[in-house]
Amino acid sequence: MGTRTEGAGEGAAGETARMTAWVRGQVQGVGFRWFTRANALRIGGLEGFALNLGDGRVQVVAEGPRDRCELLLEWLRTGDTPGRVEGVTEIWGPPRGGYEGFAIR
Repeated sequence: MGTRTEGAGEGAAGETARMTAWVRGQVQGVGFRWFTRANALRIGGLEGFALNLGDGRVQVVAEGPRDRCELLLEWLRTGDTPGRVEGVTEIWGPPRGGYEGFAIR
């Protein structure tokens, strides 16, 4: 009642989303993907993956409640990660599904 979020049924707090982030810096060869997965599992309710890219970045895709995706994004930006994060760029969209858990690729 009174929300403008269509399809969510629970308002913005319960809205599901897909967050794709590209993390730049010294983030390969330091356990970054493993720690990202561990943090996604700690947050809970997220599915997706962390993937090393050929240009040295790590791509993180997370689907689930938007507020939980935002928690993962904030963790990626805090510097409380392995290696050295120089920047994070993200885009948001509707979830696509098709993931089981949170994988390291």
